[in-house]
Amino acid sequence: MSYAQALDKAWEDVRALSGQECFNIKFISDTCDIFPVSKRAISASCSAGVKDHVAIILLHYLARKLALGKLPELTGEWIDFSALEGGAGYYPAFKKRTESQIVRKYGDNPEALFDAARRLSAKRGEFKDVSIIIYPLEDVAILIKMSKADQEFSSSASILFDKNISAIFCTEDIVVLTELIVHQL
Repeated sequence: MSYAQALDKAWEDVRALSGQECFNIKFISDTCDIFPVSKRAISASCSAGVKDHVAIILLHYLARKLALGKLPELTGEWIDFSALEGGAGYYPAFKKRTESQIVRKYGDNPEALFDAARRLSAKRGEFKDVSIIIYPLEDVAILIKMSKADQEFSSSASILFDKNISAIFCTEDIVVLTELIVHQL
């Protein structure tokens, strides 16, 4: 399925599930207005349309929320990417596109991740060294952990997800969502 087809299908799914004219969704550090009838997704921060890959994430989230009536609550149980459907085979690419980017940017100064995360309304995690929890959407939590370099090991990063994420998004959407967060850090 092409990107344009995926976007059209996502718009159709939302329209079929609700006759509502506008939805307002808090997304990472922004708010987006979704207009299913006119097929527009507008960022409140810049009053411009969001990119198609962002619209697809928002529409898939909204369609799932509408279909279920209420999204699964956060479980507090963290899983890594390899626990997702197809995640084990795709993990090397996921790591390169996300975790390695965090290490590249913050490996020399992991504490700087806290400052960057403030813009995203993240909170400090309870894990060793540096950890933050980001809530990019309601009922969606992503944990980023960094280990500081020492005499034996270089710094590293790992990304974990609240277990409920697999009931909200497919693995491909989780990759895109994670990349969006990493690029904003």
